Amino acid sequence: MLVVVTGGARSGKSTFAVEYGRRHSGPVAFVATAPSIDDDMRVRIDRHRAERPDWPTVEEPCDIAPVVSSAAAGSLVIVDCLTLWVSNLMWRGDSDTDIERLADVLASSVPSGVTALLVTNEVGLGVHPETELGRRYRDLLGRVNQRMVTSADRALFMVAGRALPLADPWDLVS
Repeated sequence: MLVVVTGGARSGKSTFAVEYGRRHSGPVAFVATAPSIDDDMRVRIDRHRAERPDWPTVEEPCDIAPVVSSAAAGSLVIVDCLTLWVSNLMWRGDSDTDIERLADVLASSVPSGVTALLVTNEVGLGVHPETELGRRYRDLLGRVNQRMVTSADRALFMVAGRALPLADPWDLVS
């Protein structure tokens, strides 16, 4: 099962993901995509580590589909977060087409009997990015998020620690 949790910064996505993991009856694995590139990121990474239980953690900035696909039946794999994953792939030099293809691979990599919970930011609700790179990132992450939610069994939009279910718009107008 694929579950996607999206929302703005500090909307409660990661907190929800950790609580979901605590309530899971089977093994939980955590995939962290944040690179430790400066003091601010190190502080954020340390805070996230302190907030979650002592689950096996894979710190992988780019190649997360193999980690998800290797999970055993009954497991929960939490990936936090696709926002940084897309940024890491861009930084690595991957094209938009390659990143979208990798998103499709990730979405289809969840083995039967495994739940993958993917955390991602919705960055398209804020101000229009000033730079070409910022606009490329916003647009690409938006397309990746759409692909993931379309493939998901469940999708949630978090606001102030509360969730709204995301529905296929065609189901709402039919």
